[in-house]
Amino acid sequence: MTASASNLWDAAAAGVLRLPSGRLVRGRGLRRPLPPGPQPTFGLYLLGRRPADLPWESRWLRWPDFRLPADRAEAAEAFREAWERSAGERVEVACAGGRGRTGTALACVAVLDGVPAGEAVAYVREHYDRHAVETPWQRRFVARFG
Repeated sequence: MTASASNLWDAAAAGVLRLPSGRLVRGRGLRRPLPPGPQPTFGLYLLGRRPADLPWESRWLRWPDFRLPADRAEAAEAFREAWERSAGERVEVACAGGRGRTGTALACVAVLDGVPAGEAVAYVREHYDRHAVETPWQRRFVARFG
């Protein structure tokens, strides 16, 4: 990775997932306050409705709670953008609660980083949140991603 450490997340900060390549991505729930520390430089927001404007660059992916993304091709493109940008930027992936949709997206980003699709949910549950990826269809979505 060529980015300077000052451009990235603190690996020990709450919600930060270290991918096998060493890239860092922060997951969080938007119902909770913004964590202390640096702000994201890019955010991917997984919500049923467009979020309010943010002071950093962001992308909205229409994704109703407990469901799957409305447009799977757009979702794959958004996950790839988050993964690519995480090489040198502070990327945040978030939904309302920070577990189901966020965990599913983080698992797909982990697949892009080299985690086998069949192991990505377990990886995210071990390294991000043990309750991540909440529904059977979210688990199947990850298993079929890539």
